Amino acid sequence: MAFGTLDSSPPPFFKQGYSALTKLVFYGALSLFLMMGDTRFNLSYPLRTGLSFVIYPVQWLAMRPTVWWNEFSEITQGRQEAQVREAETHQKLLNQSLRALQVDQLTLENQQLRNILGLRERLETHGLAAEVLYDAADPYTRKLVIDKGALQGVSLSSPVMDEYGILGQVTSVHPLVSEVTLVIDRENSIPVLNTRTGARGVAFGEAGGAPLLELRYMATNADIEVGDDLSTSGVDGVYPPGIPVAKVIQVERKADSVFARILCEPQGKVQGARMLMILDPLHAQLPARPLPEKAPPATGGKK
Repeated sequence: MAFGTLDSSPPPFFKQGYSALTKLVFYGALSLFLMMGDTRFNLSYPLRTGLSFVIYPVQWLAMRPTVWWNEFSEITQGRQEAQVREAETHQKLLNQSLRALQVDQLTLENQQLRNILGLRERLETHGLAAEVLYDAADPYTRKLVIDKGALQGVSLSSPVMDEYGILGQVTSVHPLVSEVTLVIDRENSIPVLNTRTGARGVAFGEAGGAPLLELRYMATNADIEVGDDLSTSGVDGVYPPGIPVAKVIQVERKADSVFARILCEPQGKVQGARMLMILDPLHAQLPARPLPEKAPPATGGKK
């Protein structure tokens, strides 16, 4: 038999369908389409929500060894450390006892002044305790995942704090868990108030990677010093006023710059936080914005 008459096509057993290049082009185009669709129309949000609900038991089981180890470490703390903490707590109690005796009198005077001046009552803020499960997987952001979600009443933009101050706010809510963006995230900003001078400003997450805040757009001759405390101003309709945010640790004033470079250290425990409190957004308690008045109809015309 001549070699030219032999069948050179592969047997049916080895046929692979479409070529590898065709599959690469098809699946690459499909991936780009899905990414653009998810970015514009948020197509995968229901899928992510469902997956987070399904894999939550697995996450809970995976966290049990860490939780048990932390509980064991707390139980086995040294006696000396416990005594030191007890002494510090007792000293703080003594320091606060005098102020506590004056609370009733000051509260009565404050109520009388508000009634005289016609001031409205301060907005009440309700809180929900939560526990940090783990840090978010994205290494370029500063986010936490907590064990409370939409089923527990968590809503978007809710402020989050610990016993020391503001930590951040809720930026994503799922049925059983939520995602919190910390104040040190480079995409985050928070209106603040200098408690010493009363000057307002906006603090941004430090983009250099350090767990700090930067108070931007402050003039070089602004009255701000190292050690000044910054608290929430309450003008953004999200954070209740008066909660500690940060302390100024560095002020750089350059002759060739209009603005000073001001670095601040967060008061909240943004690194290593475990227990935290979720507050209701302030705008949920504010009255609705009045509708704009309609312009009066024109009265001109022919006589």
